[in-house]
Amino acid sequence: MNYAAIVGQGLGILLAVMTVLFIFRIILTWYPQVELTKWPWKLIALPTEPLLIPLRKLVPPIGGVDLAPILWVFICTFLREILIGQQGLITMASRLQ
Repeated sequence: MNYAAIVGQGLGILLAVMTVLFIFRIILTWYPQVELTKWPWKLIALPTEPLLIPLRKLVPPIGGVDLAPILWVFICTFLREILIGQQGLITMASRLQ
């Protein structure tokens, strides 16, 4: 296994986990009474909140709907396809070696 394949697998796992966490954040927005500072919700909030804060400054909630986690799901999915999809950059680089 070459270096590009190892990086691709690690990046694929990371992007998949982040996508799932952002989907959980979307679901948690339906329940405003949930405190993200308490266990087990803290496991979802810790890795996602640092990414959501800057995006919320660019795209504020519209009509009470927080669009930031939705946009991050799009970004993670897009990056995963571009980098490690069937015709992704890292996938193609690993096939060259």
